[in-house]
Amino acid sequence: MEKRRAVVSVVGKDQVGIIASVTKVLSDHHINVLDIRQTILQDFFTMMMVVDVTGIENLEGLQKQFDELGVKIGQQINIQREEIFQSMHRI
Repeated sequence: MEKRRAVVSVVGKDQVGIIASVTKVLSDHHINVLDIRQTILQDFFTMMMVVDVTGIENLEGLQKQFDELGVKIGQQINIQREEIFQSMHRI
């Protein structure tokens, strides 16, 4: 079976616990992180993750959880299937 991948992006003011909070949601859904990059630009935290969503039929429920978490921790968190992300960011 071919892996289905998604991209998770996180942007907001830097603070303790961002990575832990986001990866907890992924772990609760048995979603494996395949690649992760994060940086801090002045006071802004940015993170991109590629995750394996092979066992997940619909990302809407995950996005809803990320929306709720984002409000709680002051971050903008999005998840998109990899092919949609790539088509939206083609030059």
